[in-house]
Amino acid sequence: MEIIFWSLVLAAGLALLVKGADLFVDGAGGLAAGLGIPQLVIGLTVVAMGTSMPEAAVSISAVIKGNAEITIGNVVGSNILNILIILGLSAVIIPLAVEKNTIRCELPFLTGVSILLLLQGLDGEIGLLDGMIQVVLFGVYLVYLFAQARKNRKENEKEDANKQVRNVWQLILLCILGLVMTVAGSSLAVDAASEIAAKLGMSQRLIGLTIVALGTSLPELVTSVTAAKKGKPDIAIGNIVGSNIFNILFVVGISALIHPVAFAEGFRFDSIVSGAAALLLILFCVKDKKLKRWQGILLLAGYGLYFLAIL
Repeated sequence: MEIIFWSLVLAAGLALLVKGADLFVDGAGGLAAGLGIPQLVIGLTVVAMGTSMPEAAVSISAVIKGNAEITIGNVVGSNILNILIILGLSAVIIPLAVEKNTIRCELPFLTGVSILLLLQGLDGEIGLLDGMIQVVLFGVYLVYLFAQARKNRKENEKEDANKQVRNVWQLILLCILGLVMTVAGSSLAVDAASEIAAKLGMSQRLIGLTIVALGTSLPELVTSVTAAKKGKPDIAIGNIVGSNIFNILFVVGISALIHPVAFAEGFRFDSIVSGAAALLLILFCVKDKKLKRWQGILLLAGYGLYFLAIL
């Protein structure tokens, strides 16, 4: 009965996370549009970071609650799932065109920070200095995004011409409500996941890599698959790449600033898979600038093999 109870609590927590993230993205996106912020910046920052709010809330909450293994497991697990499952599904629905700049800059940067996370964790934890390095790199990434936005300003101004601009205060309240729901949902999810792990004899690593990672990646899943269906592959790709970078540099970085984050030996394999998945995307897209259906199927199969390996 206890497992059933905690499973319901986990479901409720994940539901709050997803809905909270949706409200945050809607509110922040509308606010940015209303204030005249270029749409490229909205897509690569507000959408990508907004859909990663569940990962941020769960991971930071886990550190505070003393369940630090969930932090790394959630981030690395979500990043693996984002590429292999979400982009895999999106590419199966419709081939995804990939911008040349994404292949040359953003994907290599994602691969690099994935390797950095692995190297930082070789001593068994992500410490204060590691967190500071990650946060600084995140700042560099933001500067890069704004520089790119200036180059594409004219193109961005043509997008979303029919978007309704609501009252600024309503949008701010919507953002706050979304954040509150996300934080509340994260607390429930961490508590429930820890209890389920204890009852079933499962490690926090496995729970973080599977149940929590899947639940907190639902916003990315919905956003990217919807974008693929609507023929907007740039949003599908940008959302995942931006979210993965945000997960490593901001989520783990801020968590490490609060308290050293344990990096169990088993996470070395998961981090290698995460970096390899990003590198695989580059190899898939570098020739035709497109992620094809058969490549999406290979990504899905790759996650199946990974899941079997961590059981």
